[in-house]
Amino acid sequence: MVSRYFVEEEVARCLLCHNAPCSRACGTGDPARALRALRFGNKSLACQWVKDCSETDLEAAERACVHYDRPVRIREVLRSLDQTACEFPASPPSLAIDYCGMSCENPFFLASSAVCTNYEMVARAFEAGWAGVFYKTICLSEIREVSPRFDVMHRVGSRGDFSAFRNMEQLSENPAEMDFEILGRLKRDYPSKRVVASIMGTTEEEWIELGKMAEAAGVDAVELNFSCPQMRLTGLGSDVGQNPELVTFYTTYVKRNVSIPVIAKMTPNITMISRPAMGAFFGGADGISAINTIKSLTMDERAEVSGRRTVSGLSGRAVKPIALRYILEMSKNDVLKKVQLSGIGGIETWNDALEFIQLGCRNVQVCTAVMQYGYRIIDDLVLGLQSYMSRRGVESLSELVGEELVNCVTPSEVDRDTVVYPVFNSDRCVGCGRCYVSCSDGGHQAIRFDDNRQPHLIGTKCVGCHLCRLVCPSGAIGVSKRVAKRD
Repeated sequence: MVSRYFVEEEVARCLLCHNAPCSRACGTGDPARALRALRFGNKSLACQWVKDCSETDLEAAERACVHYDRPVRIREVLRSLDQTACEFPASPPSLAIDYCGMSCENPFFLASSAVCTNYEMVARAFEAGWAGVFYKTICLSEIREVSPRFDVMHRVGSRGDFSAFRNMEQLSENPAEMDFEILGRLKRDYPSKRVVASIMGTTEEEWIELGKMAEAAGVDAVELNFSCPQMRLTGLGSDVGQNPELVTFYTTYVKRNVSIPVIAKMTPNITMISRPAMGAFFGGADGISAINTIKSLTMDERAEVSGRRTVSGLSGRAVKPIALRYILEMSKNDVLKKVQLSGIGGIETWNDALEFIQLGCRNVQVCTAVMQYGYRIIDDLVLGLQSYMSRRGVESLSELVGEELVNCVTPSEVDRDTVVYPVFNSDRCVGCGRCYVSCSDGGHQAIRFDDNRQPHLIGTKCVGCHLCRLVCPSGAIGVSKRVAKRD
């Protein structure tokens, strides 16, 4: 039996090629699409793309793999799928949901960024299935960018698949009139899609002017960028978002001069995000989007700009726990329950999006994952969420909004009277000893490693922290039933 850890490792090795040679070489199926479904959390759906493939087909696909090291073991991975479990609902549930008065075909929008900077890009995203766009922020100032402007943090020994992404990019370099013309054309050509103009002014007059220009262009809503962390001039972006009074003033200026929904975008570069968010609420904001990128610095010489470095914004899967924390803070705030939330930060899979929805978001925005993998990820976002709803018998996406809030409590409310012990599976253990090393040097010295390279739990010392389980590379450590702590 092929372990799920083998499958995960091999799928992670797949380069997710454009116009994948493996699928072109396969006579009857689409193995690349099946691998992509596995990569983005849709194991139960993956076999539909290879159900008619023969062993010869998959062998040809594997030979065609262009991996820089060795071919992905396509045959072993895809033959491990349970064909009987590969069922997609004949009538999948609708993902339609309202956000700030906008009816959206699904909750998935492009975040204001490099993934949506012109008509052609957004049009392709709409054709692919994205429900809407928060267009790259429009301003009246001169934007001068640097080169290079991106840097990443990779997993050890990997390239192309990064855990965090740092960017020094600012706002749209297009003249404001050009961008608003693009937004108007997008809205005319794709009337069922939702087009949101993201704007940033430097004065009261500029905020008002940009808000009016957005409404005149025919967009569905306007987003106020109070959060960009890498503006070259002070008094912009996150400098505003850290000041609740300025957030209130600028939100009020725009809200009083437009009739479309106003959404304020929050910065995470602050201790309590609820303060500026409440400032936006008191200014009349209809919605809050959060979070923008986190101020950060990397030291890789390949990211230097003429030998110098600067602080800029971090995004990607590594920031998701931070984004969820801020969403939770706002969802738990009684005042902010009156505004609707759009979640941003580290969303790659449908399950990532679900977590934001279950904490109170009616809308989610994606940027970094699109920059890595392309607009095509919308397929697995939609299919995965529909399949999840079907399995649970949920008919409306709005039923999931905020459902996990009741289970999010303060540290004083967490159960401290019971414990869950780790359980070792000798059949899966490869004898690496990682659990022993970590427990000895970073835990409670509760594991004994014998001469046969097998770990054994010392129950009198184990506190149930589960560091051993988290470092195990082969998935050989599970969990016991929760029991009362010993006195």
